Amino acid sequence: MGKLQEFDITFANNKVVYSPGESISGTVKIRISNSLQYKAIKVNCKGSCGISTKVTDASWTLEEQYLNSTLSIASKGTLAAGEHNFPFQFLIPAAAPTSFEGPFGKIVYSVRAAIDTPRFAKDYKAQRPFYLLNLLNLNEVPDIDHLSYAVATKKFNYLLVKSGTLMLKAHTDLRGYIPGQVIKLATEIHNKSGKDTGCVLASLLQKVTYKTNRPVFDLRTIAEVEGAGVKAGKHAEWREQIIVPPLPQSALAGCSLIDIDYFIQVSLKSPDAVVSLPIYIGNIAVNLSPAGTLPSSPDHSGVAAAPNAAGVTPSAPPAEDDVQQCAAGAASDEIPTKRHSQQDPSGQPVAMSPSAFSHAPGATLPPSHRQPGAPAPLFCVSTGTTIPFFTEGDPTPLPTSCSLILPPEYSSWDYPHEPPPSYEESCSSTNFSFDSRQ
Repeated sequence: MGKLQEFDITFANNKVVYSPGESISGTVKIRISNSLQYKAIKVNCKGSCGISTKVTDASWTLEEQYLNSTLSIASKGTLAAGEHNFPFQFLIPAAAPTSFEGPFGKIVYSVRAAIDTPRFAKDYKAQRPFYLLNLLNLNEVPDIDHLSYAVATKKFNYLLVKSGTLMLKAHTDLRGYIPGQVIKLATEIHNKSGKDTGCVLASLLQKVTYKTNRPVFDLRTIAEVEGAGVKAGKHAEWREQIIVPPLPQSALAGCSLIDIDYFIQVSLKSPDAVVSLPIYIGNIAVNLSPAGTLPSSPDHSGVAAAPNAAGVTPSAPPAEDDVQQCAAGAASDEIPTKRHSQQDPSGQPVAMSPSAFSHAPGATLPPSHRQPGAPAPLFCVSTGTTIPFFTEGDPTPLPTSCSLILPPEYSSWDYPHEPPPSYEESCSSTNFSFDSRQ
């Protein structure tokens, strides 16, 4: 029997990221030192999603399939010693969802080749994964031009005596973002009590729902920023920014087993007050008017800004951005920021290449984001995010460890007892009331 020296799959032009509706083509390469008998040589292109209720499960609880096509590239015969190349081509369905990988489920795509040999002989197999990006155009999301806004009022007592109320208000400048943009967050705290509040915390949260018979929620903190508290009887404002790192897009069009939602959650540690602002993460930014602002909307608003280019460092928004006050004419204090997870230990913002964010397949940036004459970014696999993205450097896929992609909080996950509300639930009311549950 022949000795197999090489059995590999290569994609045309070394392309590894595709769009739904595209054709994926390549070559199966076989090199043997002696002749090899075979019953068939086949190539299979497969895409599927599998989810489970436990990380340690050896098999999926539920599965669904998006693509499973097999091509016979050679019938029964004998391969002579030397090198042999067999071309293949498959069509990717237009409704196939974006690649994804999480602790309780995956959406994966691959091309597999197999040499089926005669009885008692060893069969040979090869496999090559590829990635799919089904772009989410934020301009197609209903009401995307309305700002995300929430308010919560907290009444608290001391020794059974009512001591006052507190109002927590927050809003973002947009309702949808792409990786590399900056989320501008404006927060107001009106402390009508005789007690100082605890620190204020703003977090970018990702909630992934795995739809088993008993749904599993994977809630992660992507980025976090902390501000100081508010003195008794004071009205204070806090303005901060969070860079959107490379993240899977909101929802997963075409997949019925996995949902992805994002929230900006603003909370006070004392008294316990929380508001959640649902946002979308997509691939194509929200179009702004020629003046650089969003169209007028009936939503509560106060800030409207143009998208920020990747590489903008987290800091307070410009002073000219107006914030609606809780009490008209009341003097406001400014809340200082104490900690930002998107800064290094020295307190300096983390620098990142503008190309290290997800863009359209084909390893090219949109024309509006590329510098004249700049080389196209290359594909890279992140150690923390769950989608492929592009970066500069070696064309070979390499792991990265940028703190903007993988902040310390991102690696810790558990089962939250009460996950944030869905986007629809959040939009149904502007008043939020949450219990403090561990």
